[in-house]
Amino acid sequence: MTMTDKLGLILENRGPIKKIGVLGMGYVGIPAAALFANSDKFDHILGFQRDSKSSGYKIEMLNHGESPLKGEEPGLEELLKKVVDEGKFKCTPDFSRISELDAVTLAIQTPFSDPASLQPDFSALTDGIRNVGKYLKEGMLVVLESTITPGTTDTLARQILEEESGLTAGEDFALAHAPERVMVGRLLKNIQEHDRIVGGIDEASTKRAVELYSPVLTKGKIIPMTARAAEVTKTAENTFRDLQIAAINQLALYCEAMGINVYDVRAGIDSLKGEGITRAILYPGAGVGGHCLTKDTYHLERGVATSEGTLDYPEDTDSIFVLARKVNDFMPKHMYHLTKEALKRIDREVKGSKVAILGWAFINDSDDARNPPSEPYRDLLVNGGAEVLVHDPHVLNYPGVEIIKDLDKVVEGADVIAIMTGHSGYFELGPEQLKQLTGKENTIIVDGRNVVDPDTYISNGFVYKGIGRGDKNDHPIV
Repeated sequence: MTMTDKLGLILENRGPIKKIGVLGMGYVGIPAAALFANSDKFDHILGFQRDSKSSGYKIEMLNHGESPLKGEEPGLEELLKKVVDEGKFKCTPDFSRISELDAVTLAIQTPFSDPASLQPDFSALTDGIRNVGKYLKEGMLVVLESTITPGTTDTLARQILEEESGLTAGEDFALAHAPERVMVGRLLKNIQEHDRIVGGIDEASTKRAVELYSPVLTKGKIIPMTARAAEVTKTAENTFRDLQIAAINQLALYCEAMGINVYDVRAGIDSLKGEGITRAILYPGAGVGGHCLTKDTYHLERGVATSEGTLDYPEDTDSIFVLARKVNDFMPKHMYHLTKEALKRIDREVKGSKVAILGWAFINDSDDARNPPSEPYRDLLVNGGAEVLVHDPHVLNYPGVEIIKDLDKVVEGADVIAIMTGHSGYFELGPEQLKQLTGKENTIIVDGRNVVDPDTYISNGFVYKGIGRGDKNDHPIV
């Protein structure tokens, strides 16, 4: 009997998946747990959250049906309330309860401690895997949802689980990778409607993981593959998105240098859609933030570097993926350069200027402030001797930075207003209102997200600079 046959038999005897555990109560774990709990295929869902100083507060909130995620998340709070009231979902700090479950998913962050040497920080993930291994029982399914270096499921994860449990993966328990594919602001919708990539370390594991995810999909379908192919799929889809953003960011920088409007060029390129040549031309902006795009390229690079195969690639040439990262990481610095150039136009310098940053979250209408481009931009200003105030309607707090909710207070007396996030509220701002608050004859507005109409602001005496707006960046000052 092969290993997969043995495991298949164990799973068959165990019967269908009824009880599920979700480790990591964040942007991925919370909506996933709520959707599992809402399915009539499953009996009970446990969310596991450490009772730590920084995030222990989530346990009580979740058990009251309240979401700790504070951006706009359509339907999440209502669904949480429903599954908690029905007694189908509970959050607990007691990891020993893993032993009661049929399946466990892990949605734990996997940042990079040092991108240059391709060193990831897997400490939180390995802690989570270790906790699962301690309480793992025969016939259980373990699924990693975190984005990981290709090869991790069948090496590092397998090793820890086997060590801690004394069981063998693919023989005594099932192991798979089913990467999350969610965007903040549409978490529930994404989990239900996006196709789900599912890769087990063997056939029986893949089949069991397909059984776990099928009930929560509405429009999405399951795409089964091997664990390593699933790992590459996830890292590559984010790497490609980063590459597409870098391409339009570089084009924006070119358009500025050539004195033209990148948005005209973009509309022109995009009009060829039907031919399938430019299916996804994205938008330029003040930088790429968040947990995923800023590090998944390095997971992909590390996957190929640590694999057994040989890579045939042009010698002494940067990986285009890593180069794309460098371009996107440069955009906050470019915002700083635009700010400096604008100040020079009114005989001012960064030192002694007051700058109002609008938007700290990396994505519009969300409270997600992981690796925000606003941070390097602010650091450059502070190091240059500027006084900087930050406004964000959604982000409650951030280590070492005061986030102010009162827009008037932030903009009052500002020499520069820099738009770093496209929160919908910022689109409603008008030059008259802002001019009154700054009290300046010529206030600088640096638009990193194409939020304001340059002409309206310029005619009101503003000094305008915008990413990709070579047609406007040297306008006559009114």
